[in-house]
Amino acid sequence: MEEVYALCVGVLTTCGVFLTLRGRTFSVVMGLTLLSYAVNLFLFSSGRLKLDGAAVLGQSSSYSDPLPQALVLTAIVIGFAMTAFVVILAMRSRADQGNDHVDGNTPPSSSEYSRHKRKS
Repeated sequence: MEEVYALCVGVLTTCGVFLTLRGRTFSVVMGLTLLSYAVNLFLFSSGRLKLDGAAVLGQSSSYSDPLPQALVLTAIVIGFAMTAFVVILAMRSRADQGNDHVDGNTPPSSSEYSRHKRKS
């Protein structure tokens, strides 16, 4: 079970980094969201994955650690608020600049790039 869990965290991290390095704002927002999900899963696994662990002390011989659960719950709330803020910021940037590229400049098409290359 731990291998599948680690694989999921790795895949989420890889996809998040890939999307964050793209040039469009929507891809960056989705990449940051996937990275936050990966961090949440990592934090949750730091509390040692247990089946049938009691959340209250004294109810069972094994119990689950409540601190990672509280950290993940807090991170989910903060992540949702930050995602909403970044989406509104991206919409405002798109309205002001007329495109959705991260740096605000539209990259040249392949024909413009080859024409510029021949002049040099």
